Amino acid sequence: MPARILYVGHSTVLVELDGVRLLTDPLLRSRVAHLRRIGAVDIEPLANVDAVLVSHLHFDHLHIPSLARLGRNVSLVVPRGAERLTQRKGFTSVTELGVGDELDIGALRIRGTSAVHDPRRLPFGARADPLGFLIRGTRTVYFAGDTDLFEEMGEFAPVDIALLPIWGWGPSLGPGHMDPRAAAEAARLLRASVAIPIHWGTYLPLQSARHGQPAFLDRPADEFRTAMQEQAPEIDVRVLHPGEETTF
Repeated sequence: MPARILYVGHSTVLVELDGVRLLTDPLLRSRVAHLRRIGAVDIEPLANVDAVLVSHLHFDHLHIPSLARLGRNVSLVVPRGAERLTQRKGFTSVTELGVGDELDIGALRIRGTSAVHDPRRLPFGARADPLGFLIRGTRTVYFAGDTDLFEEMGEFAPVDIALLPIWGWGPSLGPGHMDPRAAAEAARLLRASVAIPIHWGTYLPLQSARHGQPAFLDRPADEFRTAMQEQAPEIDVRVLHPGEETTF
């Protein structure tokens, strides 16, 4: 049975593998604070997921209103230190995972991996070390979460599918993020068969839309494709726009 990858947008991906449906970092609203989503989000394909994997505590990754759209009884896998926050918000099935910890969901084994990113929920919220997730079944899928490049990514190799953040929601990136060239280097370290860029092309600040669609919505994917051709031309690059899917 092939793996199915649906890029919902931003860092939200539906992974279907070996009869298990996993959703990452759901952000399912047309407006999030000062951000506007490009295009609508279809929540119907996201019903009845087996678990939601949450990589870290930032509001565009652990977004309570989006999680609530999936139901307060949805199974959440969160970084160690986030259980109390999510339970306080009414979620009844929460499992914490730390770096190196593993759990089984159906036929899949999920392992928490390191991520280099800000652990805080600003301005005065909880703190939890960010995660990536290594999903193992008949295929291996690596979801990097939100992270800067780190050499130890090579320890996860080889992976069949690498879901790699390449940008964000604005014209520039702060620390703790990969740009397209760093994401291409990550794909090379991971010895991925397929690399799919995520965390791009979905949200933008309201003021950025006043004069048409800004270049930072599309440019990162083009730059990632170019960097992949230079650094690891043997890897199959599949650029999905929000709402598009692929199988492997």
